[in-house]
Parts: sequence; structure tokens; C-alpha cells
Amino acid sequence: MSKNKMIAAGHICIDITPLFQGERCENISELLVPGRLIHVGAADIHTGGSVANTGLAMKLLGADVSLMGKVGDDEFGRMILNILEKYNGAEGMIVDQESSTSYSAVLAVPGIDRIFLHNPGANDTFTGQDLDMTLIREAALFHFGYPPIMAKMYEDTGAELTRIFRMVKETGCMTSLDLAAVDEKSAAGKADWETVFQNTLPYVDFFLPSIEEICYMLDKDKYRELQERAACRDVTEVLSIKDDVIPLADRILSMGCKLVIIKCGAAGFYYKTQGKEAFEQLEKESGLDFSSFADQEGFEKSYVPDTVLSGTGAGDTMIAAFLTAMIQGYPFERCIQLAAATGASCVAAVDALSGLKPFNELIDRIDAGWAKNHMKI
Repeated sequence: MSKNKMIAAGHICIDITPLFQGERCENISELLVPGRLIHVGAADIHTGGSVANTGLAMKLLGADVSLMGKVGDDEFGRMILNILEKYNGAEGMIVDQESSTSYSAVLAVPGIDRIFLHNPGANDTFTGQDLDMTLIREAALFHFGYPPIMAKMYEDTGAELTRIFRMVKETGCMTSLDLAAVDEKSAAGKADWETVFQNTLPYVDFFLPSIEEICYMLDKDKYRELQERAACRDVTEVLSIKDDVIPLADRILSMGCKLVIIKCGAAGFYYKTQGKEAFEQLEKESGLDFSSFADQEGFEKSYVPDTVLSGTGAGDTMIAAFLTAMIQGYPFERCIQLAAATGASCVAAVDALSGLKPFNELIDRIDAGWAKNHMKI
């Protein structure tokens, strides 16, 4: 096992993002009106999904990363592979002759959380058979992203997702899991996610969902209450950390993972970890120093970005920074700071990767006071 080798597996797609112009929008219903013509700028076209956003961000932040995803033999698939080749990241990709490539039309309207029109494509056929276990056995960390938009991952109460994480964990590799938004009317929206997590989280070390995702999956009544409270605004604007977020974090940790980070949009993210014993076991498995990780809890407010162009990839790159900093041996507090700083850097660009900065540059800004310069929500 290499202490620095990381795997980014799961969902990948091509993102097509028309650039909205003008002032911030307070309510999406003001903009998307039937019959209305909306002038936009040039379309921004980039890879999307966890494999591209988190995996390539890890690469840009200095990690040794192998990407494991699936595309179709079509124009979108070739576009993805061409982009990944620029980062030396196409080698582990699978081209499925019988599937189409996944794509998303991303509506990133200033002032409003993103809206996705998504076709999962080849991601729906992804299984554990598509993983290169030889590479995984050599890695320190396996990160998997977006099972809610990968059909095999939520069918049969997530049996395949559980099998993947059990199989990877048995190699001694550390594991992390990220989610994606769920279409309530889809098969994923009707899946028994509580059972999925009860079966899978014992094999997941680090779990990093967003509040909307995990609230819908574990507490639909609370989710609908938040929607009503928000009244067409982003639900992260009306969150109570004590009443809405902490109970979900405690429930997640009780299912078996060692650390949970719950992303709360522009406000920041909440974190909570297990005790010393859990991280001593990770130290034995990984050879890394986790002495600063036990019994941590807090809310890291978002840092003020230089500008805000798009939220695309902010959560994915925040995760990439946290995991990469952890693998590189930074103490817990610095990992949290670098995660927040990377999220703030990401939103200063239209795509997920162009705004990212190296850790040494971020640390200089953090130590100069950026960590205390929080967004006002």
C-alpha cells in the first residue's frame, strides 16, 4: 500500500452549463417562466460527476490518483476522455459499447443553488466488476461518489454498493463516500436508503453528504418541513444546526462510519467524528497519524470568496481538499480549513477546477486571516 495513492470511483458525466448574465436571482420562479426567452452567455462544457470533480481536484492538489468511471462509445464519451487525458487521468476509464455517456445540463443561476437536468447513462451499469482491485490494493484511500444516480448502487437496497465497500475495506484501504441529489419521483427517490446506509456505512470510514441529500434519505418529514420553511429558497438558508443537522450526524455515526461531514451550502459544513479507538484502528491500517481526528465536532463557516461565479463542484472539491490534506498528513484542523478554502476558491470560477489553488497558497491566506473572514448568511 502507498500512503499517498488515492482512488476516485463512481459517477462521471459531461456538464453543459449556460452562463447566466445579470444580477443575482432571489427566486428561481422569477426566471424560469413558461414561454419566456432567457438570454444567456456561451455554454461552459466540462467533465462533471464525482470521478471528474473530486478525482481531478485531488490530482490538482498534489495527490496520486487513479480514476475509475464508465462512459459510452459516443461523442460525449470521447469528450470526457479527451479532457481526462489532459490530466493523465483517462487510463482507468471504461468505454461501454452498449451504453450512452451521462450528461447534465446545469442551471447555475447567480443567487440560486444549481438545478440539474441529468441523464445517468453508463453510470447506471457500473458495478464492482468495473473496479481495478489491483490498483485499489495499492491505495491508501478509495473514494466513491454519487450512488443515488447509479442504478446498480441503490437497487436491491444497495446490495452492490455494500459489496463494493466491503470488498475494498477488506484490502485494508480506507474508504469514503459522497452522495448526490435524488429525484423524488425516480426509483432512487423511492429506495430504502436507511437500509442502504445501515448495511454500507460499517465499511465506510469517511461519509460526506449534503444536508439536502441525507435529510431526504433519512428523514423525509424533516426534509419536507425544511422545504416549507424555506418557501422556495435554498433550504440551507433556514437550517438550525442544533435541530436539523446534529441529529442526522449522530444517526449517521451510529451506523458505523468514523467521520461525517455534512455540507450545508453557502453556510459551510458541519463535522463530527468518533472517538480515539476508531482512529487508532485507522492508524494501524493506513500508517497515517490520526491522533488529532478523534472526538472532533464543529461547524466551519464558508470563507468569503474573491468572487462568486458558480457553485458547480464546490462540494466535490471541498471533499477532495479534505481527503488529500488528510492523506498528506495535515492535522484535523488544517484539513478542515483547507476544505473550506478550496470550496471558496472553487466558486470563483464557472467550472469545478479552474479556481483551485495549491495548498501552500491557501495556507498563506488562511494564516493571514482568511479563516476568520466568513460568509454572512
